[in-house]
Amino acid sequence: MNTPNQKLRKSAYELLIQATAGSAIYMLDLDGRVISWNPGAERIKGYTAGEIIGEHFSRFYTDEERRSAAPERSLKTAAETGQFTAEAWQVRKDGSRFWAMVAVEPIRQDGELVGFAMITRDITEQREAQLAALETESRFRLLIQSVTDYAIFMLDLDGRVSNWNSGAERIKGYAASEIVGSHFSRFYTPEDIAAGLPAKAFDTARRDGRFEAEGWRARKDGSRFWASVVIDAIRDGGKLIGFAKITRDLTERREVQLQLEQSREQLFQAQKMEAVGQLTGGLAHDFNNLLTGISGNLELLSARVAQGRVKDLDRYVNAAQGAAKRAAALTHRLLAFSRRQTLDPKPTDANRLVAGMEELVRRTMGPAITVEMVTAGGLWPTLVDPHQLENALLNLCINARDVMPAGGRLTIETANRWLDSQAARDQDLPPGQYISLCVSDTGTGMTPEVAAKAFDPFFTTKPLGQGTGLGLSMIYGFARQSGGQVRIYSEPGQGANVCIYLPRHRGEAEAAEAPPERSTARRFGQGETVLVVDDEPTVRMLVTEVLEELGYAALEAADGPAGLRLLQSDAPIDLLVSDVGLPGGMNGRQMANAAREVRPDLKVLFITGYAENAVVGNGYLEPGMHVMTKPFALDALATRIRDVIRGA
Repeated sequence: MNTPNQKLRKSAYELLIQATAGSAIYMLDLDGRVISWNPGAERIKGYTAGEIIGEHFSRFYTDEERRSAAPERSLKTAAETGQFTAEAWQVRKDGSRFWAMVAVEPIRQDGELVGFAMITRDITEQREAQLAALETESRFRLLIQSVTDYAIFMLDLDGRVSNWNSGAERIKGYAASEIVGSHFSRFYTPEDIAAGLPAKAFDTARRDGRFEAEGWRARKDGSRFWASVVIDAIRDGGKLIGFAKITRDLTERREVQLQLEQSREQLFQAQKMEAVGQLTGGLAHDFNNLLTGISGNLELLSARVAQGRVKDLDRYVNAAQGAAKRAAALTHRLLAFSRRQTLDPKPTDANRLVAGMEELVRRTMGPAITVEMVTAGGLWPTLVDPHQLENALLNLCINARDVMPAGGRLTIETANRWLDSQAARDQDLPPGQYISLCVSDTGTGMTPEVAAKAFDPFFTTKPLGQGTGLGLSMIYGFARQSGGQVRIYSEPGQGANVCIYLPRHRGEAEAAEAPPERSTARRFGQGETVLVVDDEPTVRMLVTEVLEELGYAALEAADGPAGLRLLQSDAPIDLLVSDVGLPGGMNGRQMANAAREVRPDLKVLFITGYAENAVVGNGYLEPGMHVMTKPFALDALATRIRDVIRGA
């Protein structure tokens, strides 16, 4: 007959054959004495089977554990519940300790408890790694909590705040107890919430893994700050578990940037005004010539009519009209050049722009300088602000003129450019396709030292009072802002060549403005009444005559208050045609606005000698308001009046 110990050893055999060196697997009798021992137990605990079999298993426990009756408690729990598991320090033969994962299970035979199976694993390294990770996490949490320049917090899958650092409290004004559990959308402005921006940001982070933006955010006290926001998706094993949100207050930096942009705009405008000032003398001479042509032809026309000699009068009329059109082109070009406006990039044909500037450039250069235009066939479009490009071109031409006081040759050339890696590096540009606009002169040239400083603000080689040193620096700023570059090629005595490189635009350039439609019918009106307000009697008479010829009834006023009195009367008025600059303390726009308080549907056509944006005081024209710049052809005026009255 087998003894109980023999039975137990026989049952243990099946378990021991599966033993591995990675785990200590051994058997205990009912008293807790070791009755079997595997190689893993010998490796982990240091005892051979001969040394340990028959010994009580409590010797593997620390003194503290034995005093607290931990060995007995483990067997009692296993017998009562079917299993005991724990992690604790255990002791090897040499007295060293290791962190152990211990499992105790009862062994029963025919329902009778006959002993226990114990499995012990050395998990010291795993525990140290866990503790290191916990320490790292603790330090990371401490680091996050100590950051005060950034609001760093977590969101759950519903977008609710789950933790909150001190930077978030400083920037947003909420304590952790006030905000944890609240939805992150409360940091957005009412306008952004109404536009659905929080949901869009959350969806983007969920879909793409990250959302980044700048915008206004609201603090607890209702004040606003300009924020840089990042939302990152957090995944564990590929599963989305939440989001990390980082917010930074950039209000001060944004204000500095806005001030810098404003300063640049002021410098740009000052530089443009310097160029306008340099143009004034030449333009005054040109206008005197044009006025002489207009007045002289009109005098000849008047004399011929008085003498009854009406044959071939057309040539005097055509000559006067031609001079007037050339004068109008000069004023329009000067107004377009000098008006203040923000950067407005458009697909631009540089060849067309150069051609449009040709007359102005030739007049600016004077008769002693030969101007040559060399434009490339099939020139690519570029995406730039055309007015700033005009400004850059004109300033390069003025600089060239100033270094050729005795005359010379000015060449304006356009070309397509392919920049490979080496050429692009030389130009400090990304490789790719560009156009170039180059201005070269036969002047004095410049030394390498001067060329190196030419783009510095306020650097100038001109005598005191003849230049601000802003021209080339503003051209450089414009080119870089447009994704391009400026380069100077010059040697003393060999003239200079300044090239602006601008990126190719993949698309068509904007079409040139169509000439105004010429009317074919001479009577458009059906008795409608038009009020004409202009302080210049000649213009007022001209417009009135045109209106009456077209079949309209005309009323006249010489200033804003007089015009407003008529508009506030019971007189039927279908259209107001008014100059913008009027005497009497009320300009044309103010008069029209006041008139619309009693005539809300009043149609208005402003005629002005200023640039069109002089009319747009608040940034836009209201419906039913239109602008036409002086001078204008009578056919164009007739067509415009007809279209405004008809609502076309």
